[in-house]
Amino acid sequence: MKKFNLFKEIIVVQRTDFMQAVNSSKRFAISYDGKIVYEPFAPNLISIYEGSIAPISPLSTNLSRPITAMLGDNYRIVEDDDRILIKATAAWQSIIGFNRNRALYDDTTGDGIAEFADKTLEDIGWHATEFNIQYREIVDMFEEKCDGVLICIEQEEPYQFSGLGFVFDIEEAQKLTWDYCVTVIKDKIANDPDFATLSSDEEEAAEYFKLI
Repeated sequence: MKKFNLFKEIIVVQRTDFMQAVNSSKRFAISYDGKIVYEPFAPNLISIYEGSIAPISPLSTNLSRPITAMLGDNYRIVEDDDRILIKATAAWQSIIGFNRNRALYDDTTGDGIAEFADKTLEDIGWHATEFNIQYREIVDMFEEKCDGVLICIEQEEPYQFSGLGFVFDIEEAQKLTWDYCVTVIKDKIANDPDFATLSSDEEEAAEYFKLI
């Protein structure tokens, strides 16, 4: 997965596309890779901005409006010929709101990752916890092996991290997660004294993974 750290990344949008969206008065989104899209938004959209920009009232005494102010105070905009460069770090809370329901997992709170949005992955993860396999372990595997995006804010000093994870190929993630959990659980049943005798919940989980 690609880590898209908003502390470092600059989103590049074509000026003509941006101005067309602004002048349309329609609700639009800017994706993390700089594309402009209009409602209805696709379920796999990863956006850094969603909204519409109200036209200037003809009664206004100032009919000009700088591009740098169009998205609001949480976005820093620099104009570069036919491009608009956007820094969206300060809009992080809004970005969470835009994308939380579209993300596979949410790592934006101090409580860690609690669930997966995909039902199959959630079933696998829920059963795996009986053998002390945590969601974090599974997510580490996603971030190493899967094609996707981790949109986040991360800085080193003082360390700060908050992120939303998106995997592009859910079926691949399901297979990788299943195989990983089966391998780990099989080893624990064979070699870990804590699982020499299984509880009823552990037996149910082992049966789910077709290990007994």
